[in-house]
Amino acid sequence: MKDFIVILLLLTFQVTGYSQSAGKTFKATESVSFYKIKPEDPEAVYFTEEQFKIKADGKMEVSDALQEAINSLKTIRNSGIIFIPEGTYLISKTIYIPTAIKLIGYGNRRPLFVLGKNTPGFQKENTDDKGKANYMFWFTFSIKKDGEAVHDAGASTFYSSISNIDFRIEDGNPFAVALRTHFAQHSFIEHVDIHVGNGKAGIFDAGNEMEDVRFFGGEYGILTTKPSPGWQFMMVDTYFEGQRKAAIKSREGGLTIIRMTVKNVPTVIEVFENFYEKLFIEDSRFENISGPALIISDENNAYTQISLRNVSCSKVPVLVSYPHSKNSISGEGNIYRIKNFNHGLQIADLGKKPEFGTIREFETLKSLPVPVKKDIPDFPDMKSWVNLKSLGAKGDGITDDTKAIQDAIDKNPNIYVPQGWYRVTETIKLKPNSVLIGLSPIATQFILQDNTEAFGSFGGPKPLLESSEGGFNILTGIGLSTGALNPRAVGCKWMANANSYVNDVKFLGGHGTIERPNSIWNKSSSYSDEQSAWDSQYWSLWITNGGGGTFKNIWSASTFATSGAYISNTATPGRVYALSVEHHVRNEVRFKNVSNWKVYALQLEEESKESSDCQPLEIENCENMVFANLYMFRVIRVNTPAAYSVRSWGNKNVEFLNVHHYSQTKYTSTIPLYDINSDIEVRPWEFNRLLISGNLPRQKESVDSIGKIRQLVKGFEFADGICHDSKGNIYFSESRMRRIYKWSVETKSLSLIADFPWEPLSLACDTKDNLLVVFKYIPRPGYLIAGEPEVFPVMPDAAGTSYSGWGNSGFGTLVYSMDPKNPEETIQLLKKIPVENIKNIRKTLNPSNRRRDSGDFNKVSTNHFKEAFVAPDGVIIIPVVYDLARSNSLVEGYPGKEIYATDEYIKRTVKLTVGQEGYLSNPQIFAERGEFCSAVDQDGNVYIADGQIYIYNKEGKLIGEIEVPERPATLTFGGENKNTLFITGRSAFYQVKIK
Repeated sequence: MKDFIVILLLLTFQVTGYSQSAGKTFKATESVSFYKIKPEDPEAVYFTEEQFKIKADGKMEVSDALQEAINSLKTIRNSGIIFIPEGTYLISKTIYIPTAIKLIGYGNRRPLFVLGKNTPGFQKENTDDKGKANYMFWFTFSIKKDGEAVHDAGASTFYSSISNIDFRIEDGNPFAVALRTHFAQHSFIEHVDIHVGNGKAGIFDAGNEMEDVRFFGGEYGILTTKPSPGWQFMMVDTYFEGQRKAAIKSREGGLTIIRMTVKNVPTVIEVFENFYEKLFIEDSRFENISGPALIISDENNAYTQISLRNVSCSKVPVLVSYPHSKNSISGEGNIYRIKNFNHGLQIADLGKKPEFGTIREFETLKSLPVPVKKDIPDFPDMKSWVNLKSLGAKGDGITDDTKAIQDAIDKNPNIYVPQGWYRVTETIKLKPNSVLIGLSPIATQFILQDNTEAFGSFGGPKPLLESSEGGFNILTGIGLSTGALNPRAVGCKWMANANSYVNDVKFLGGHGTIERPNSIWNKSSSYSDEQSAWDSQYWSLWITNGGGGTFKNIWSASTFATSGAYISNTATPGRVYALSVEHHVRNEVRFKNVSNWKVYALQLEEESKESSDCQPLEIENCENMVFANLYMFRVIRVNTPAAYSVRSWGNKNVEFLNVHHYSQTKYTSTIPLYDINSDIEVRPWEFNRLLISGNLPRQKESVDSIGKIRQLVKGFEFADGICHDSKGNIYFSESRMRRIYKWSVETKSLSLIADFPWEPLSLACDTKDNLLVVFKYIPRPGYLIAGEPEVFPVMPDAAGTSYSGWGNSGFGTLVYSMDPKNPEETIQLLKKIPVENIKNIRKTLNPSNRRRDSGDFNKVSTNHFKEAFVAPDGVIIIPVVYDLARSNSLVEGYPGKEIYATDEYIKRTVKLTVGQEGYLSNPQIFAERGEFCSAVDQDGNVYIADGQIYIYNKEGKLIGEIEVPERPATLTFGGENKNTLFITGRSAFYQVKIK
């Protein structure tokens, strides 16, 4: 009878949610099971009575059985899921969960793990432990072996989690903590209630991300030091009640909190004495807080950064206490709202002086407002889920599952994807109401094999997975792997609406791979020289064309991608919760033409080998955006300096709150933020707030500036490839960094229009202002088209120049076109056309410089080429010649007129005549100067770049010189009246008004 009563009480506690704390009893709402039906997965382990000879009755001790299940799964598969059926599970010792193992509960009620009353080992403080505590569950790096120290979860502990499981610490365990969670990316706790009772805390050492977690009782709900490996901690939709000391005690936690409710505690957040915190809280509620809501140490240090937005308070007499200064900030009335509170180093706008201070905007209320509605959509009823494997998909990594997946999506709105690696060969396209649900992004992947034909060769961005445009979609718990040798690949192209959801998605490729024993899919690629394939694909996550929604717990670390995330051309509201982007060669994240987005806990990391030249964050032409708790980091192995962490271009009302910019090495990026067009640097490495209002006055042009050189913008590695369009706008590129820029005559500003994975060599515009890009294309080994290898024949005239050897062979020199207003969607390859089939040539585009060290410049320049690339307008051609591979720009030639080209090897400028068929003839020495480029003004004067710029009249007489602050590379005339000379130097862009 006694046993029956104990079981009945345990069940009663689970259903009603009664909890005790410091002699008080309060009632919480019942926890709601997130997974009410057993998910069917042949690769999962099910912790059932039948398989493990246990009983989920709250009486039978199950610690050893559960540990055996965990260790067995880790040993056999190295990653995966253990499903826990509903019931009450009694444990009496610490359960250790190694890397990439997930515990997920299911049933009408969440399963409940109970630490029984007075459990031995939980009564005394553990003085040898970091948390001075003993743990019910401890996330570790590896399997805990008898006699060995515990290897705590750390910087390389990924894909570990607990979901839909509740925990209870019974009385008599004062030093018990439910969970120790010092894991890193893609690890989380979600849909969990923790009843700490008289124990110490619910969680010690929080990590990565948490959603829908409630804490009842304990000294603390969360007690945490610096998360692993020093990143932010993202908390969404959390609840705390009845803690005896504070809901949260933290140091260096990077607490990024959205929609948190805290009730009946002395303090909401206490920062460890003599430590700092970067605290961001939004859309939250504090009720009945007897002491200071926030206790902030080191209040005058730049590392202390406090930002609160829309926090409602009831019976919170003291909002902030600063123990060092013994100052405090009181609330306003019995009920009030914190509209805005900022404390720390603040920069009011670009160009303003950094000042330490506090901004406070409070509003007195008559009653508490309704809690802010969550923006994370509920999953559809599990009864509507259709299992992908039951519809024919194999998930074995070998079978082509494309048709099975697409058919399933076309016929069923809600698809459950069990663990498996699903090979695909074409874009998977979601319908307007499609939901794809996986539960482990490392054990559940959509995969491209290297050299998948549809994703190879040259072409525009082609997604592995594509959302609907404007519809409602959910994508969760699935990894997307684009391999190494798929140059057209985009991991995910997202265009769904503001209510959509992307969660727990890993973009694989290089970093973060978890191997499977005896699997052929242990590497992101079978290609042995992976480094040569770095930065050869498009973006991993591309949000565009009005795409929006909520993006949570995403890790994008494929070194093969141009950047980890590219958000472009959308005003649809978007929210980012915990986005980790790392290890790219040129860019981590780009925002272009984006408005109405909030980005919380964006973390960027640059590795030494891959990312020494990486530009972490580009924000261009964006409006109404917030970046909160932005962390930018270069690892200790980096041994090269970097100029900027953020480059800003033409933004308006973009706000940064709590910025952490750091490295253990001395090569932290020199400038945290550089605004390109205003030439303003933001220099503090740590600050609480920066607003880019967009209200800066434009730079005034000097009235008396004719003949005087002026720097327009700077910050380039090597700028060349210059050209102009019909309106006088200027385009140029950074070849190695694969970036193409536009200088607008109208706005007098620079923009970054493309960073495709194709190396631009030179640029031009056709008569319709399509941009033409001569680029280098490197065929990937093993790629087949219709069963045959992709081959590019040797270009004509390769002999006679040493540039054709020494590694400068084996690639194709090709041309693509694009509309500069919409480059991503309009990129197309130009065809090579036989000369005899080309009519009505209006203009030819020839190499501006040829390096011919055998002395055959005149001969090669006047050879009759056999093919040409034809621009989209049909009247402009680019001759197919080898020297396009070396030329720094293109020179325009009009039939019947003369052009000037450079014999780069001899440093000579040569005048030639353009024939009606586009052939060049009659080479004559014009000047014994020349490097890469020359330009001709409206009067026929020739401007030759050779260390400085030398001006010659039509007869070849030197008539002037322009001194440039650095060595000029390429030149062209542009501007409104085509009377301005534009110059690319190595690191900057200049102009000189000629008339």
